[in-house]
Amino acid sequence: MKLNRITLVISVFLAIAANKTVMAQADKFDKEYSPYQGMSTPINVYFGDTHLHTSWSTDSGMAGATLTPDDAYRFAMGETVTSNLGWKAQLRRPLDFIVVADHAENLGLADFIRREDPILMKNEQGRKWVEMTKAGKGYDAFIEWLRAEDNDLIDDPKMVKAAWDLVTTNADKYNRPGSFTAFHGFEWTSHPNGNNMHRVVIFRDDKNKTNRVLPYSQFDSVDAEDLWKYMQTYEDKTGGKVLAIPHNGNLSNGYMFDTKTLSGDPLTEAYARTRMKWEPIVEVTQQKGDGETHPFLSPDDAFADFETMDAGNISGKVPKTNDMLPGEYARSALKEGLKQEAELGSNPFKFGMVGSTDNHTGLATTREDNNFGKAHFVEPDPHRIEHVLIEGAKPELSLYAKDLGASGLAAVWARENTREAIWDSMARKEVYATSGSRLKVRLFAGWDFQESDLSREDFAIHGYANGVPMGGDLTAAPSGKSPTLLVQAMKDQDGANLDRIQIIKGWLDKDGTTHERVYDVAVSDGRTIDKDGICKEPVGNTVNVKDATYTNDIGAVAQQAYWQDPDFDSNEKAFYYVRVIEIPKPRWTAYDAKFFNLKLADDVKMIVQDRAYTSPVWYTPE
Repeated sequence: MKLNRITLVISVFLAIAANKTVMAQADKFDKEYSPYQGMSTPINVYFGDTHLHTSWSTDSGMAGATLTPDDAYRFAMGETVTSNLGWKAQLRRPLDFIVVADHAENLGLADFIRREDPILMKNEQGRKWVEMTKAGKGYDAFIEWLRAEDNDLIDDPKMVKAAWDLVTTNADKYNRPGSFTAFHGFEWTSHPNGNNMHRVVIFRDDKNKTNRVLPYSQFDSVDAEDLWKYMQTYEDKTGGKVLAIPHNGNLSNGYMFDTKTLSGDPLTEAYARTRMKWEPIVEVTQQKGDGETHPFLSPDDAFADFETMDAGNISGKVPKTNDMLPGEYARSALKEGLKQEAELGSNPFKFGMVGSTDNHTGLATTREDNNFGKAHFVEPDPHRIEHVLIEGAKPELSLYAKDLGASGLAAVWARENTREAIWDSMARKEVYATSGSRLKVRLFAGWDFQESDLSREDFAIHGYANGVPMGGDLTAAPSGKSPTLLVQAMKDQDGANLDRIQIIKGWLDKDGTTHERVYDVAVSDGRTIDKDGICKEPVGNTVNVKDATYTNDIGAVAQQAYWQDPDFDSNEKAFYYVRVIEIPKPRWTAYDAKFFNLKLADDVKMIVQDRAYTSPVWYTPE
């Protein structure tokens, strides 16, 4: 024992002496050995849902949904919860972040009714709905609320304040900086004349700031320009930060990306600047259809017809016509933005792209084999596929559960999983959309990238140092040069292999006409890309619809591409974004058919090719 103590003392003195020698050695150099000190490069991709509803949304809770924001947070964090219809539900992997975006209109009303909250009981209309619900006529109360449309039958700021305090307290309760992010948010639910103009409002801040305002609703205004004034007031009042994400526009009947204001005035430079200040990204894919492009708008795009829902507007009362489509889809809006910028001096549609669910179940599910549906009444059930979604819709305009997609997710490149880092990535548009898979995509654009850069061990560091990421800008092309793009993609670790990588280019020519073109830049399985930049050979299909299975015998685990624009004109405004497409796999309807032993009609889609869309990179001449 005595010898061991002596040995320990000697070891300590030797270690101190050695440390002094090392420190003296380090002092001889004018730089640090570690190359990563102070690095702020976004190194991680985080997946989340920016558009999830619970029973605190009145169109959900009064219609019969039961899951609360607590349930939604626990589910998103990976816990098992019991669904609205009694199923045990769990994600395969937890999400990284969530925005519980319950509708601002009578926020939390169903919960107030259930608890017979004293604030509500003092309200004549609220007391009536409580009594109706106790008498078993809760759905009748919901229909009465629904038919009031933009008339606030409760009209009690005390209830709004109480509900918002609970919402913000809950978000802070579940926020775990570094591991799980819970944002403060709500949905502004404007649908003038039945046309979907909804936005999800997302705050960067905690309740010390967000509780200084109340949620803004359609009872305040149905005009997005008024919403933006509310957002400006919030920032001026609190010093906080806020942004809004418009819905995918496929149910807006042309209004989401209209070339005039809601009041009918032509767009102005001030309008364009204001819109892009508050709405840097848009939702392009969700359960109610995909909003990237449409076969009518992109007839030469073999992959344009994806989860298309285009019967009418969100009310199911006004049919869709082809002239409405350009104001509904992201690609056509991005092209229109180039034209507006040439005329106004600013681009009103210079947005990045994300996906999210818009589920009204409290369950953020996006996998085809784990689809709990858009609303509680279309959770897994033998008859859900034929369920009509919109109350009172004309038969020819009805939307059915079979038409819904199991979409989507928002993917964010950020340094860390915190409110601040993820919100900042959204604000700078370094984000991308997926239709449900967690595939990884990275994009850099510049003037001097080389194909050999794809194999660099410092790929991302080099990309940031010598170009711009998705959401970025290129300007004033150097003489004789055209944009060079580097793309890397990797499959979802628990999902389908990759079929191909595509680059979608849009541009404005000297005559003021917009164009688009799709280039295949990487394909799997030894297929070839022709001189026009298209691979006409399909990847194949391993799906067994009857058993709802597929194999990854085709496709690629990862793909990458170097691409230089072969048709670049330095005088033309342009944008470029990446679309990554997976191999075919069973759609959620095939999983339902197998589980419930169903014989489905021939018009029910049973196979899907999920995908991702990056935010664009824009080129602007001097």
